[in-house]
Amino acid sequence: MSWDWQVFFQDTGSGQTYFNWMMSAWGWTLLVSACALVVALAFGSLMGILRTTPVRAFVWIGNAWTELFRNIPLLVQIFLWYHVIPSLFRPLQAVPDFIAVVIALGFFTSARISEQVKAGIQALPRGQRYAGLAVGLTLPQTYRYVLLPMAFRIIVPPLTSESMNIVKNSSVAFAVSITELTFFAMQAQEETARGVEIYLAVTFLYFISAFAINRVAAVVEKRVRVPGMIGGGK
Repeated sequence: MSWDWQVFFQDTGSGQTYFNWMMSAWGWTLLVSACALVVALAFGSLMGILRTTPVRAFVWIGNAWTELFRNIPLLVQIFLWYHVIPSLFRPLQAVPDFIAVVIALGFFTSARISEQVKAGIQALPRGQRYAGLAVGLTLPQTYRYVLLPMAFRIIVPPLTSESMNIVKNSSVAFAVSITELTFFAMQAQEETARGVEIYLAVTFLYFISAFAINRVAAVVEKRVRVPGMIGGGK
């Protein structure tokens, strides 16, 4: 079998090469992933906090959110946000496809981050919560100034995994025609019949994206690790 890497410098018929198209698709992959990660961190952190409060109603809300979005397949959630929910709520029909994918991927990942935030808070000694309340802090202030800064330092490793997973999971955006890497690979392979070269290049871009996240997170983890805590070293 002979490989032809010159395929990436062929014109697509729209005034750009396949290489340029692939770089644009990579940009969309990173943009979808970054926006979805922001959504996931915001909602996942909130739900993880609610699940550790002494207020039963808040615990129920956090648990319900986590179980709902954790137990529905990601692709199904994307179709729900793309087809079903806009048909039920007409104003949402004007929402761009990109936003629908970001919401679906962000909410799906938020359920996993909720578990990690909950575990991080519960890993802290109970005395820290009581100490915060004893010095006059309100419960929200205790979370903000005492519990969360420590909890997030503990859960950097699992958050790293979720950040890497969100890049890989962004590939499902092809289902609603977002021109990310997987969509590019499928279209380019059909047009050029050079599937080996196309998919190897796309695989490499996914790999270096996830690897870069891993290396950056490793530096962050080393700087913020808590001595004496799980994975904290000395």
